[in-house]
Amino acid sequence: MKRSDMEKIRKATPKDLSRIAEILVFVKRMKFRPIFQDDDYSFGELQVLPVAEQYAAPEILGKMLVYDDGIVKGLIHIDGEEIVELYVDYFFQGQGIGSALIEYAKTHYPVTFLWAIEKNTDAIRFYEAHGFHLTETKKYEEGTTEYLVMMKRERDGKR
Repeated sequence: MKRSDMEKIRKATPKDLSRIAEILVFVKRMKFRPIFQDDDYSFGELQVLPVAEQYAAPEILGKMLVYDDGIVKGLIHIDGEEIVELYVDYFFQGQGIGSALIEYAKTHYPVTFLWAIEKNTDAIRFYEAHGFHLTETKKYEEGTTEYLVMMKRERDGKR
């Protein structure tokens, strides 16, 4: 990761909430609607204002980092050893922002695992490229028939 990218990553603040919510809503609609086929969720529950309100909770916002080069373009949510979420605004994907965020997290936090939607093969390939591997551990995404798969990475020579 280039030093200039590291300097663009910072803790999220309340002023970031509208961008965080906008990124989450748009990317989740683009990536997950084809998998889940749930328009009630995608266009009913998944709205910018409620998402911003949900993420304003200190126990969530306090665990988020954003990639900000003048515009918040991506985010990562870390809870202990877990990468809970990593999203890059659809318009800025493919520019190394997600890579910068995950490498920053690996360097500065004790992250060892994450969950990915099994059918989200793009995300799985991305995480594999950053040192995570699929495990045999699966669980259902709450309220759906789709599986989440656990991915782990070696840390300090251990799996």
